[in-house]
Amino acid sequence: MRKRELKNMEWGLLIVAIILSIIGLIALFSATQETQYSEFTKQIIWIIVSLVIMIGVMFIDYETLVKMSPVLYGIFIILLIAVLFTKPINGASSWFDIGAFSLQPGEFAKIFVILFLAYTISKIQSRGKEEINKPLKLLLIFTILAVPVLLIIKEPDYGTAAAFISAFVVIIFTSGIDKKYIISAIILIAIAVPLVYNFILPDHAKKRIDIFLNPESDPRGAGYNIIQSKLAIGAGGLTGMGLLKGNQTQLGFLYPKTTDFIYSVIGEEMGFIVAATIIILYVYFITKILYIAKTAKDDLGSIIASGIAGIFLFHVLENIGMVMGLVPITGVPLPFISYGGSSMITSFIMIGILLNISGKRQKTIFVQ
Repeated sequence: MRKRELKNMEWGLLIVAIILSIIGLIALFSATQETQYSEFTKQIIWIIVSLVIMIGVMFIDYETLVKMSPVLYGIFIILLIAVLFTKPINGASSWFDIGAFSLQPGEFAKIFVILFLAYTISKIQSRGKEEINKPLKLLLIFTILAVPVLLIIKEPDYGTAAAFISAFVVIIFTSGIDKKYIISAIILIAIAVPLVYNFILPDHAKKRIDIFLNPESDPRGAGYNIIQSKLAIGAGGLTGMGLLKGNQTQLGFLYPKTTDFIYSVIGEEMGFIVAATIIILYVYFITKILYIAKTAKDDLGSIIASGIAGIFLFHVLENIGMVMGLVPITGVPLPFISYGGSSMITSFIMIGILLNISGKRQKTIFVQ
């Protein structure tokens, strides 16, 4: 890799990711004292492994990854089918148990679905920008998304499925889809939402939506987690109650406090200042990704960066929103902060890809 490419890379992304990871480690240290810090220790290992993998990905041309994407997409479709036959954990068949660790193929599939979508769209647009607006071409693109999404819904893991859809929406918008399709999609969604709620969603999914609208209707049951989460965040005040001193965190009222509700731990023990700083860091982070999409050297890089922006945007809005009671709980991790090896590795792989895309562009006409 040439010096010019290293200089062009948006290193701010990596710096923000490391800062967020450190904040996450501090929160995990406080949240895992009753388990002898087992998750805290594992998270350190995952961060180190993720950084090593990220460096490797950073030096692979993203065009090479795109060329490999059809095969990688196929492999992960097989894994998404295979995981359905594993023993359910918390009601979902989403993980392969590998010794002391678990592998969640749905997390890694995000990367390869984005790459394969970019591959397909670039092939379609090579015959003309307007080719993407042909119904059969759109159907092909939609099918590429629909297969993994339906498999993930089958697990069931609605949060991860929604992340795929979020990435798809940003990608298809970036690719220049005709406005008539966007308007039609909005109308269809408006019609489909009540139908899906009344006739398709399983009872537990309906209950999550009902509890989101009125958590006090079942304060000791389905509404318990969100009520405790809001109490924790509210109790933190400006500077927090202090590490190892949060009532909801340390007395076990938050669950699962190392993954879904880690932001509640931060709000309670570190306070509004740190919690707000995290949001500011995420805004900077996602803005930088969108800038990479805008300044990429080709449409291929722009599509990939747009899809990655959609993934991170969804995870941040959903996780922080759900712990505050602003959106229904779906169980998605907060990037770089929540405990989890699959999520951490996936997030850093995406950073590696983004660094490679940003390195390939020409920042200035004077660069040789």
